Amino acid sequence: MPVVHGRLAIVVVNYASAALLRRNLVIVEGAARELDPATTVIVVDNWAGSDERRETRSAAAEHGWTLVESETNAGFGGGVNLGVTRALADGAIDVLVINPDAHIDTASLRLLRDATTEARTTLACPVIEDSDGRTWFAGVDVLLDDGTMRARRKRTVGDARPFEPWLSGACLWITREVWELTGGFDEDYFLYWEDVDFSHRVLDAGGGLALVEGAKAVHDEGGTQRAEVEPSRAKSEGYYFYNIRNRMLFAVRHLDDEAVRRWSRSIPRTAREVILRGGRRQLLRSVAPVRAYLRGVREARRIARRRGVQRKDGTWS
Repeated sequence: MPVVHGRLAIVVVNYASAALLRRNLVIVEGAARELDPATTVIVVDNWAGSDERRETRSAAAEHGWTLVESETNAGFGGGVNLGVTRALADGAIDVLVINPDAHIDTASLRLLRDATTEARTTLACPVIEDSDGRTWFAGVDVLLDDGTMRARRKRTVGDARPFEPWLSGACLWITREVWELTGGFDEDYFLYWEDVDFSHRVLDAGGGLALVEGAKAVHDEGGTQRAEVEPSRAKSEGYYFYNIRNRMLFAVRHLDDEAVRRWSRSIPRTAREVILRGGRRQLLRSVAPVRAYLRGVREARRIARRRGVQRKDGTWS
């Protein structure tokens, strides 16, 4: 008998990105409706001010999208939870979670669906490229000995370092069964590392992860509005802070005491590595990266202390 596919829902978490919704979400919706004409679209609007709320309402009304309005900024994980909960309550059995600055085609959606048709406890993700065709995400491992990251392609035969793969929250195909296995995203992360945590909990609950290499999404960061000169590599202060903080949050959530001690000892080093993702020039232009470093390291150490991580000499790491 032929496989009968159920309803698909698209969930996008929006924060001050109404213009991106108009540019990208219409593409995703069109692609999804070719696959499943009954596809529903849910936009979760995290509060970013009254003007942005009006723009998002206008876009949702124009395109017939379901709008879930958060009275606060619930973060990415909190927004995903609101959207997926609504989608499943409305009868969806598959949910595509995608960023407002990303889009995907019908063929890639079909590959994601097919990867989970029989393996319903599998979380799936496409390869993600930027708008110039360069690889943005093709699988990443978190190295469990110190919490650093490594591209999947850099795995080597015989490497004894323990690792765990994870899939990017920028574009995820989530089945109802995966959602029920995990209970959704951990909202304590607010931004960044919540997809690492979600991937870990899928695996921990007996599910699987599938990087569907034939499927492609485009992460159109900046898109056609990009400056003609090479843009700055600098990231936002929030990017730096939450990446530094949430690394330790993941450790205390999921690793044993010895691993937490190792990760804690490397907080300053890994925090520097996070800051330098934005290049060195940014340090000459703004105090924000330094401020994020200090705040992030302080918060990471506080999280570690709550777990009782202490050096042998009695001082805190």
